[in-house]
Parts: sequence; structure tokens; C-alpha cells
Amino acid sequence: MTSTTILYLIIGITVVGYLADQVLEYINLRAQRNDIPPDVAGFYNPEQYIKSLAYHREQTQFGFITSAFSIVLSLLMLLFGGFGWLDEVLRPYFQQEIWRALAFFGVLAIVSDVITLPFQWYATFVIEEKYGFNKTILKTFVTDKLKGYVLSAILGGALLALLIFLIQQIGPGFWIWFGVIAALVVLLINMFYTSLLLPLFNKLTPLPDGELKTAIEAFAKDVSFPLDNIFVMDGSKRSKKANAFFSGIGKKKKIVLYDTLISNHTTEELVAVLAHEVGHFKKKHIIFGYILSVVQIFFMLWVLSLIVYNEQVSFALGGTKMALHLNLLAFTILFSPVSGVTGLLMSIYSRKNEFEADTYAKETYDGQALANALKKLSVDSLSNLFPHPAYVFFHYSHPPLLQRLKALS
Repeated sequence: MTSTTILYLIIGITVVGYLADQVLEYINLRAQRNDIPPDVAGFYNPEQYIKSLAYHREQTQFGFITSAFSIVLSLLMLLFGGFGWLDEVLRPYFQQEIWRALAFFGVLAIVSDVITLPFQWYATFVIEEKYGFNKTILKTFVTDKLKGYVLSAILGGALLALLIFLIQQIGPGFWIWFGVIAALVVLLINMFYTSLLLPLFNKLTPLPDGELKTAIEAFAKDVSFPLDNIFVMDGSKRSKKANAFFSGIGKKKKIVLYDTLISNHTTEELVAVLAHEVGHFKKKHIIFGYILSVVQIFFMLWVLSLIVYNEQVSFALGGTKMALHLNLLAFTILFSPVSGVTGLLMSIYSRKNEFEADTYAKETYDGQALANALKKLSVDSLSNLFPHPAYVFFHYSHPPLLQRLKALS
């Protein structure tokens, strides 16, 4: 293909992807129901339900604005060769390809984040604040940003530098070696996320002795779940929304409970939520999910190896010379339709896993307790009870609440 054809293809993919997302958001917004069915009215009072409709309506409308802003900037950069211009600006200062690529993506990331900062601030301190979710203070907002920059520079920068080094030194076969390294990195993150990365942003404290800890340990023993530690995370420092998860690969697992989850649920409900998470472990969802993600990584890298050396791709983004970082950027756009399909398949697989984990919690502990916990979580987070089926199909990694309740009953 010529550089012009590639540019038109990139623009076409960008525009079609944007329009498809906006259509899905629109039909999902139109799917809202003002009436409350009798089975829902039992746990979702009319006032809270109307509030949830307003919350999702405002979120979606704000999303239309941010998406339009993003697509306009992207098209301007593509049409006027902005990415190639940035490459030309950096070349006199960074002669070495790796350092130039790090500078290129670093500048793009920081400028993009700064430009969208007003939108991020509004989403957190206006919309989330308006509906009673936000607990983030300005200091936390700023420190999170700075920590994110540092972590991205260290981990992301190291991986990017290694990728470009392998592309230069090994040639088209680089994808095999980098795929192995990427798979190991994902594995290590899964193993050490709770002990190394999470504490950078949140405080973890051991769950104190008491009824809840005793109940969790008793359940873990009954189902032979290799429990190592139970932690409470200060999720309330940022939001009132709640969650729970376990981490670790191997014989020892760490359970993490948001403090907001503990404060709003009974012991039975909390153990039921953890029984659901244990179900993922028992059904080997974690292992299969990891294998599928590794397969995706290798496939993506193989496709990348087919175009990363093509100078016409660099020219399509406005470059005057072949630049690996320009080709990497173009690849993320060109590959997006494929990643959209693989992401869709992963979402279908994830929804199946959620039903299986719910069933496991019902069979090994208490289905009604889990249903009660899901209802409370839905009300407390003002979740959308009636999303459009097409929106669920393309975007939901978890089944909608009413489907889960129906399956549990």
C-alpha cells in the first residue's frame, strides 16, 4: 500500500470505531426505563432508581463530549501530519532510536493527559461528587497522577525500549522473544500486584480478628482454598464504590476487601462475595484467562512484525523517514478492529465465567446471601439495571445484575 492509502485506512478505522461506540452509547441511553418492575422495587427504592437514571444519563452525555473532543484532536493530528512533525522536532535531540521513541511516546502521553485534565477533573470532582461517590481530595488526585507517570515511565519505558531493541537486533523474529518476555511480565504482575504495586496507591492493613475473619477462614478451609492473608484496602480515600478481589498465583492467595464493602455488608454477604471470587480460582478461570491473554499477545506481536519495518506506514503519519515509533503508533490503530473482536470474545468468555462463579458460591456457601450482596452493590453504585443487550454484548465483562439474580434463583 502507498502511504496515502494507509493514511485513509487509519482515518477510516478511527472514524468507524468512534461512530460505532457513539451509536452503542446512544441506544444504551435510550434503553433506560422509568418504571420499576415489582421484583426490582423490592431492593431499589424509586428515589434511588431515578437517581441512577440521572447518573448514567449525565455520564453518557459527558462521554459524548469527551469522545468528540478526542476524535477531533486525533483527526487533526492525522490529517496535518502532527505525529510526523513531533518526530522531526525530536530527531535533533535524540539520535538513538530507542531514546527518540521513549521521548516520542512520553511527550504524547503527557500532552494528552494535560489536555484532557479538565475532563478528568470534571468527571471526578463534579459528576462523581454530585452523586455522592467522590472521596478524592486534590492532593490524592495530584499524587496519583505523579505516581502514574513514574510507574508508566519505569515499566512502560523499559518494555518499549526492550521491544525496539529486539526489533532492531533480531529482525522479524523479534515477536517470539518479546512475546515470552511480555508473558512473564504479566505473570509477575499477577503474582506481586498486591505486595508491590497496589501499596503505591493504597494502604493495605490486615483484617483484624473477629467474626468476619473467622467466617472467611472457615469457608476457605471448607473448600480447600489456599488463603495466605486477608487485607482491607482504603478504597474510601477515592470513592464510595466497593469491590473485593484476590491475587496471587500458586498455593498462597491474598484476599483484598475494600473498606467500603465491609461497612455496607453483613458477614454472610461478604463471605458470599468471596465465595464467588474463590469460584474463579476453583474453576481455573484465572489460568485459562492468562493463557488466552498470552495467545493474544503473541498474535498481536506477530501481526506487528508484518508491518513494523514498512516505511510507508511512517510516511502515512507524516514522517519523512522510517521511524519505529511511528509504525508502532500506526499499528495500534490498524490493529484496533482485530483487538475489538478479540476483546469481544474475551467479554463473552468473562460473562460465562461470572455465571459459573456465582453458581459455585451458591453451591458451596449461600446463593441468597450473594444475591443480597449483589443487590446492595448495585444500589450503592447506582448501576444501570436495564442496559441495552447490544451494549452488554460489546462492553460488559460481567452479566447485568438482573440476569445474575435470575440465574441464582
